[in-house]
Amino acid sequence: MADVTLTDIRKTFGALDVIKGVDLDIKSGEFVVFVGPSGCGKSTLLRMIAGLEDITSGTLEIGGQVMNDVDPSKRGIAMVFQSYALYPHMTVRENMGFALRFAGQDKAEIARRVDAAAKILELGPLMDRKPKALSGGQRQRVAIGRAIVREPDVFLFDEPLSNLDAELRVHMRVEIARLHKELNATIVYVTHDQVEAMTLADKIVVLRAGIVEQVGAPLDLYDDPANLFVAGFIGSPRMNVFAGRVIGASGTSAVVTLDGFADKEIAVPLQGPLPSAGTPIRLGIRPEHFTDTGEDSLSITIDMFEHLGGETFAYGRSTSGETIVVTTRNGRSLSAGHVLKAGFDPTRALLFAEDGKRIR
Repeated sequence: MADVTLTDIRKTFGALDVIKGVDLDIKSGEFVVFVGPSGCGKSTLLRMIAGLEDITSGTLEIGGQVMNDVDPSKRGIAMVFQSYALYPHMTVRENMGFALRFAGQDKAEIARRVDAAAKILELGPLMDRKPKALSGGQRQRVAIGRAIVREPDVFLFDEPLSNLDAELRVHMRVEIARLHKELNATIVYVTHDQVEAMTLADKIVVLRAGIVEQVGAPLDLYDDPANLFVAGFIGSPRMNVFAGRVIGASGTSAVVTLDGFADKEIAVPLQGPLPSAGTPIRLGIRPEHFTDTGEDSLSITIDMFEHLGGETFAYGRSTSGETIVVTTRNGRSLSAGHVLKAGFDPTRALLFAEDGKRIR
C-alpha cells in the first residue's frame, strides 16, 4: 500500500477551471471518500490520480514518486467503475485473470492471485459462470476481484454501487468495508451518496465546484462543519437552517433571534469573539437535536410524516413558512396540522455568517 499526495492540483478545460488547487494527503491504508454534488469535480480528481485525465498543474505523488506523466498502467493503481465492464463471453475466472494474462504473468501466479481474490470475495461457487448468470451484486464483486488480483498500491472506486438497488448497496457497503479491513488497502472512493461516505470512510473530502470545502473524519464533519454547505450536505435529513440576527451577548454566548420566531431569544455558546449586535446569522439545528423538552423551543405546524418504525421524521413549517424537519419517537400519536413544541439545547445549535462560514 502507498501514500497519495496531491499538491496544488489544478485542471482546466479551455477557460473553464474544473479543479481549483487541491491539496490532500492520503495515508497508506486509509479509506478516503470524495463526496459532493454532481459537477463538483470528484470523479475528475479521481481520474487524474488514475492517469485518465491530464493534470494541468500541481504535483501528484504515489508512494513518494511523482506520477504526473507516468502511464496509468505503471502507477500501481487498480480502478473499479460504476459499470462492471465484464467480458460477456468469459467466465468469472477468466474475467478476473484477464489483465494478468495480458501482462504476461505465468499461469501459476495468475491462478494463485485469482483463487486468493475469489476466497476473499466468496466467489468460489461462481468461478465458472459467465456474467449473464450473475446478479448485479455478484458482478460488482467480480469487478472488485479483477482489481484485487493486480495487487495494486492504491484502489480507486468511481461510484461502484450506483447501479445497485437499495438492499444490495447496503450489502456491498459491508463487503467493501470488510475488504478494506482484510487487505489494509489504500482506497480512494468517489460517491455522491453521503450515507456511503459516512459509513465507509476513515476520512471524507467534501468538494464543491472544484474546491475542497472540508476534510475530516465522518463524525467530525457531522458535528463540527466548517461552513453551511458542509453542514447541509453531510447528514440526512438535512440540517435545519434558520435566518436571524444577533441582538446581544450573555457571557460567552451570542444572543440571537430567528426570523419567524421573533419572541424567542436564544443564547448560543461560542468559543471565539462574539459577533456584534445586528449581525445577520444563520442558525443550524439537526433534526435529531430537537426533543420534547429543551431550554428553548419552537412551535411547528406539522404537514406530513415519514414513519421509519423506530423513529419518525416530522416535516413542518414555522409561522414564517420555513420548512423544518424534526426527528421524533412520538410520531404515531401525531397528525397533520398538529402544532409541535420542538425543544432543543442551544449548545447543540451552530451559528454561521451570511457568507456561510462557521462562527465558532
